[in-house]
Amino acid sequence: MPCSFLKMLDVFIRNMSVIVEVEVSAESFELGRALAVPGRSDIELEDMIPLGDDVVPLFWLYDTDPEDFVDAVETQANVQHVTVFEETHDRTLYALQWDATGDRLLGTLSDLGGFLLSAAGTGTTWTLQIRFPDHEALTDFHERCTEENIAFEVLNLYNPTRPSAGRWYGLTEPQCETLLLARERGYYDIPRQVSTRALADELGISDQAVTERLRRAIRTLTDNTLRTAKSEQRDDATH
Repeated sequence: MPCSFLKMLDVFIRNMSVIVEVEVSAESFELGRALAVPGRSDIELEDMIPLGDDVVPLFWLYDTDPEDFVDAVETQANVQHVTVFEETHDRTLYALQWDATGDRLLGTLSDLGGFLLSAAGTGTTWTLQIRFPDHEALTDFHERCTEENIAFEVLNLYNPTRPSAGRWYGLTEPQCETLLLARERGYYDIPRQVSTRALADELGISDQAVTERLRRAIRTLTDNTLRTAKSEQRDDATH
């Protein structure tokens, strides 16, 4: 496989937008702490509404007494007011007016051009789905969060142009492991720094298995990135 092809593919992927799904502790960011009140049920973010210099979260809460919840949240130092927007038989829609300037996680997300697509949480953890303009922004987000001692676990990574491919652009875990190891050990460098036999020894599989994994991994990445993007360009040209 030509080394120039992998480098081109690497550059292309790095410049694509990316959707990441992460799990983060409620104690790691201001919004999570503000809504971590005793007796609270699961929560689901509906929207983030810009209001002047502030951002007002709209969120659903299930099977919780609205009056008790509002009283508990409004005791938080950074919360100004909680409004009940809508009530149904099993859930309530709230709007939260609060001071978001101290939320380092959401602030970092905004600085890097990321968008919060969805958020759902319990009293202890939240699952966030975030879209970044490119992989560099995602890397910067991880570094900034590390500096701020905000720990999170990456659950999934999606290609927005073909989300049906699933996590890691459709690669299986063994394919992803083998491709990353080959890249790190210099298999695609010029001159080549490692052989498939050496990779096989490190992975504990046969030389042929390494070769097959790399071929299938490159084919899968091509199908879920370059070919998808080319198809979208053709579709745009016909409209």
